[in-house]
Amino acid sequence: MNRRIPLLLVSAALLAGCTVGPNFERPQSPTSSDYAAPLPTSESGPVADLGQGPQLAWWREFGSAELDSLVDRALANNHSLAASNATLERARQQLAAVTGGRLPQADANARAEHEEVNLAGFGFDPAAFGGAGGNPVFNLYSVGGGVSYDLDLFGGKRRAVEQAAARAESQLRQTQAAHLTIAGRVVNQVLAIAAIRTRIATENELIAADQKMVDLTEARRRAGEGTLVEVLNVQSQLAQDRTQLPQLEQQLAEARNMLAVLLGISPADLGPTDFTLDSFTLPQDVPVTLPSELIHKRPDILQAEADLHAATAGVGVATARLYPDITLGATLTQGAPNIGDILDAGFRGFDIFAGLTAPVFHGGTLKAEQRGAKAEAQAAAADYRQTVIEAFGQVADLLSSLGNDARSMDQQQQALSVAERSRDLSRKSFQVGNSGILQVLDTSRQYDRARSALVEARARQIRNVARLYVATAGGWTDKARM
Repeated sequence: MNRRIPLLLVSAALLAGCTVGPNFERPQSPTSSDYAAPLPTSESGPVADLGQGPQLAWWREFGSAELDSLVDRALANNHSLAASNATLERARQQLAAVTGGRLPQADANARAEHEEVNLAGFGFDPAAFGGAGGNPVFNLYSVGGGVSYDLDLFGGKRRAVEQAAARAESQLRQTQAAHLTIAGRVVNQVLAIAAIRTRIATENELIAADQKMVDLTEARRRAGEGTLVEVLNVQSQLAQDRTQLPQLEQQLAEARNMLAVLLGISPADLGPTDFTLDSFTLPQDVPVTLPSELIHKRPDILQAEADLHAATAGVGVATARLYPDITLGATLTQGAPNIGDILDAGFRGFDIFAGLTAPVFHGGTLKAEQRGAKAEAQAAAADYRQTVIEAFGQVADLLSSLGNDARSMDQQQQALSVAERSRDLSRKSFQVGNSGILQVLDTSRQYDRARSALVEARARQIRNVARLYVATAGGWTDKARM
């Protein structure tokens, strides 16, 4: 029997290299070299440059030191990012814990006892053991320790480490995506504030022009050349244009409050945000990551890939539970009635053991867990493919927007020029008495709408460029590692 034990241990050691379950294979990269979207060629707007993709701090391309400072503050102080960073640290520590479970486990123990043995209960005479009419009372001191090692015959623990590493990778990518999202939201919020301030400046100019028309019509009425109806009409237009300001001021307050939230501060601590659309430079060349590289850089795709890896390893974990497992171990104990004798070799005891456990009947639980793990891997694979498709669709949409936004800007600029000329001519015609005030008001409203549309078109163009940076800037936190 003793000769069989070494043979069993050698056989178990040879089997320890077996790892059940499927091995993870990274999904293949797409073969296409573009996003099936027409690249913009307009000289009046940004042009996409397919290649390596944006630089790390892509927001600096807008040429605003104030914007750079706000993004840096958000990345340093946003509370959602702090929570994501803490979650990442937890995942890393979980990986370390699971990895430690694969190593031999050693424990030490010490014990002090004061005991009375009831010999009469076992049919013995206490006096025969020196009890002098009573059960013996004595002290017992012991120290010792033990070590055990799971051979992990079928790789369940190895798969568990692989799964924990993939989960930590997933959390890393999720944290990177959170940083990228916060940076994009800050840029978008700053651009929204700039657009609102530009709209407010435009409205103030219109109100000033309306006031001049009111003064002109009143002067004409006093000179006997105009009527009270004309005065009331231009006063009505002035009052109507003034109603836009409170709404814009409310939008500005809400945009500032949201920016403060993204920075992780109170709105009262935000400080001035006196930028307009003129504060930013529109990049003329926007570097766009190739499809084959996007799946290796964009955080949400990398997170989906890591989730697929974790689910694949989970199949191995569940499969290993269907097979036997062997644990080797040994213990050493020193016990003595007197504490001074506790290290005496005469009170030493030890044992060396090998234990085998094998599942026999679990009511179908282990098989069900394996089938569930396979289904989870299939779901993760589908989620990965969907994430890639959505990412490509988003980039294609934004690439199309570059050219469309440029054409829209050209058309809106032309519309504004025509509306401005029409307004100026109608005002001159009114001043010399060749037209009525209603024509002046109508051309003024057209000019007002044209200016507002141009501001919106310009803001939309800059925001879409920022969104394209976000959609393809997956590698901007690439220095972060496990």
